[in-house]
Amino acid sequence: MTKTLLALLVLCSPAFAQTPRAGGPLRDLTSDDLAFFNAGRQRFIEVSSVRGEEPGAAGIGLGPRFNLNSCAACHSYPALGGSTPPLNPSFAVATRFGALNKVPYFLNLHGPIREARFKFKPDGTRDGGVHNIFVITGRDDAESCNIKQPDFGREAKRDNISFRIPTPLFGTGLIEKIPDSTILAYKNSKYWEKWALGIHGHENRNGNDGTITRFGWKAQNKSLEIFAGEAYSVEQGVSNKLFPNKRDETPGCVLNPQPEDHTNSNASTPTGAMSDVEGFTQFMQFLAPPQPAPKTDSIRRGAAHFAQVGCALCHTPSMKTGDVSIAALCKQPVNLYSDLLVHRMGPGLADNIVQGAAGPDEFRTAPLWGVGQRLFLLHDGRTSDLATAIQEHSSVGKHCRRGDTPASEALDGHGGIGCTSEADAVIEKYNALPASGKGDMLNFLKAL
Repeated sequence: MTKTLLALLVLCSPAFAQTPRAGGPLRDLTSDDLAFFNAGRQRFIEVSSVRGEEPGAAGIGLGPRFNLNSCAACHSYPALGGSTPPLNPSFAVATRFGALNKVPYFLNLHGPIREARFKFKPDGTRDGGVHNIFVITGRDDAESCNIKQPDFGREAKRDNISFRIPTPLFGTGLIEKIPDSTILAYKNSKYWEKWALGIHGHENRNGNDGTITRFGWKAQNKSLEIFAGEAYSVEQGVSNKLFPNKRDETPGCVLNPQPEDHTNSNASTPTGAMSDVEGFTQFMQFLAPPQPAPKTDSIRRGAAHFAQVGCALCHTPSMKTGDVSIAALCKQPVNLYSDLLVHRMGPGLADNIVQGAAGPDEFRTAPLWGVGQRLFLLHDGRTSDLATAIQEHSSVGKHCRRGDTPASEALDGHGGIGCTSEADAVIEKYNALPASGKGDMLNFLKAL
């Protein structure tokens, strides 16, 4: 592998993107806001090593188990803050700095970055957690650690693995500032239209304070800071103020005082005092949403078809932020094309993972802004084709007939995997469009 390709794989340079319509800061930021955005951006692209000894990887705390070594590795296309890039960086990271990892079967050099979750534990109870792909064993800065990668082949034979790809981060600061009351108002709007099409989405909620959660494939995270802290712990293995303990405490593998990421109380500037998690949060909070392409007649017709067939009943075109303390985020339109609710998507998309109130076949309505610039689609990146992704929204189980009721309650109290998808009737209406109508709708989606 050439040094040039290796550098691209490790850094996931936004140079891959051709005329990206996303990646910059929000408009109307104050000079202080912009300073925090830029400082957070630097933290976002920083590469982690175990003890800060690896050249070009000044971050401290990688592992013992991890998926990749920087936020930018996962979120880089079509610009920094996006999703998985054209070349999968996992192949360069697997053996970086002496590591002995093997790239598992479900990753491809030109395929999506994926994290793996196991559906069930060996005793049959639900798992659902991330099982990291790589370990630090063999690295030059982790001599005392000797742990093994998970046996993904064994779990695949048991049909016990579910995959997820990175979610784009553009405009997430705006999404965070949408009031719960606004989400509920849209949930309760157009009730009879939704009912007639079998649409019955609901919100996911934080188990402690009861407020609506909205980030992640199942809307499982409440805030950007929680999202960032959890990702730092899970994806890179770095302990931090929100997740202060290592996920794997095998003797010889915890090589730094905990937590590794913390407030820098001796810093001379406010931005220097930020922890990495706070920096990631500032970057995401002020990251602008994707800008739509100029409208054409085809795009306008596609928008009308999008509403006509019922897609807009879940992919809500726009909401508005509330009265918040940051001027650039206050009372702003959020053209996200999502209701931020979770919906039953049937056996075809089901991952058999439960998170909060989101059941084994439920997913958050994915925001569609910027969807035309993504390389891989749906929660597991199974397709790069928008037309295929639309069809995948409709699914019927092998032993079900369309119209059958959902499966019975599972033993853990969560609903089982249903026979049908809430999108079935909408997809039937989409399929009834003439070819020109489908083409216009695809042009509309690509322009978002």
